[in-house]
Amino acid sequence: MSSAIGKVFGFLLLVLGTFLWIGHAVTALTGGEKAAAGAVEVSPEGGETIFWGKGRCFTCHSMGDRGSAVRGPNQGVFGDKFPLPIGARAAERAKARSQKTGQTYGATDYLVESLADPGAYVVEGYKNEMAIVYAPPIALNVKEVKAVIAYLQSQGGEVDLEALDKPSEVAKKYFGKMAAAQAAGGGDPGAGEQVYANNCASCHAVKGQGGEIGPDLSGIAAKGVRFIEDSILRPAKSITPGFETWTVTEKDGRKTIGLKTTDSAAEVEITKATGEKLKIAKADIKEIEQDKDASVMPDNLNEAMTVKDLQDVLAYMMLQKGE
Repeated sequence: MSSAIGKVFGFLLLVLGTFLWIGHAVTALTGGEKAAAGAVEVSPEGGETIFWGKGRCFTCHSMGDRGSAVRGPNQGVFGDKFPLPIGARAAERAKARSQKTGQTYGATDYLVESLADPGAYVVEGYKNEMAIVYAPPIALNVKEVKAVIAYLQSQGGEVDLEALDKPSEVAKKYFGKMAAAQAAGGGDPGAGEQVYANNCASCHAVKGQGGEIGPDLSGIAAKGVRFIEDSILRPAKSITPGFETWTVTEKDGRKTIGLKTTDSAAEVEITKATGEKLKIAKADIKEIEQDKDASVMPDNLNEAMTVKDLQDVLAYMMLQKGE
């Protein structure tokens, strides 16, 4: 009996040992995942921790002969295809981006763009499929992204922490997107712009483009993400002056609900949620009253949008600083 138990126990130890060995081997093949102990510093060392850890960069990219991922370009020196590491490569790519866009790109600008808007420049032979690193599920914050860039700079290039601390106009735009995403809980402002176009632009304007039924949102970021979220999910909670909902009841019983856009001695003009404008003679009006508990804005947008849609449009709204 004891012999049989011993054999079973030995078999279990063998299975456990094999499992642990496979796990170690897989981790080694991907480059060896590193776990960050608290917040990282903006440094090559901090970026290395993110690259091989939280950022999951190693699932698609190798660094020279470290790692085995081939889905994305190798970030080190590797064969004839990659004779230069990414730090040196970035300087060459920056020249190409300058010619393409008409803006002045430095090596740091190229690296920032690569992480913030990976589809802007796709390396020949690879697909436009890189994840948005500042959006879920990766959701790196601005400091972590800067650390990764410092790590990439250190691979054959110049580590330029000043360019990260005082970014150019190109980099500042992308860091602004990341900060907006972070403030919104991890949304993608690029995707949020499309959500806005589909759900909001017919009533609201941004930078002169859009409808006039609701308030202009060009500077909405100043009100903060909580206010914006409440305005979307509970539109009647805080109504901008001038956009109150009115109900006009005519003497024949007809009712019209909307914004009171003009009010003269002879008539009132009501703009309905559809954008339709109706002029009603005051002689025909039995009663006109403000509904303080209602908004022309739909109160069921939470049903029309997914949680991701909401996060994305909040991130896009947090970019609207009225500049």
